[in-house]
Amino acid sequence: MATSSREQEARDYLEKHRIMELLNYLTSSLLFFQPDKPREYLVSLLERLRLAKLTGVAFPFFMDQSNIVAMFEMMDSSNKGTISFVQYKKALNTLGLYTADEVLKDDGHGITLDKFKQEVDKRTKEIWSAF
Repeated sequence: MATSSREQEARDYLEKHRIMELLNYLTSSLLFFQPDKPREYLVSLLERLRLAKLTGVAFPFFMDQSNIVAMFEMMDSSNKGTISFVQYKKALNTLGLYTADEVLKDDGHGITLDKFKQEVDKRTKEIWSAF
């Protein structure tokens, strides 16, 4: 019983402090840039996150708007101007902005580029506001 309670405490702690989201972001950023000195890069990134939190400047995000547009366009290979809900969820997951236990509702309409960009921006801000 004690192990189960301790495991739940650990899960609650990680969730409360959004540690998994932070680690997911750090890992994604590390793989995206592949710096020669990964430890120094991670320390620098954490310092920039801390400064952004203290000063209110924008959080460092490895995907800028052009990258987000390119990602959308790769998924919209038929140039319809929309992507499917499944593609949308996979993209958010790839970016570390969606977890499997989160419930997203499919309204039956395709996801437009504007909606995709808005969601990525909104979710990025939500994650960083927690740190």
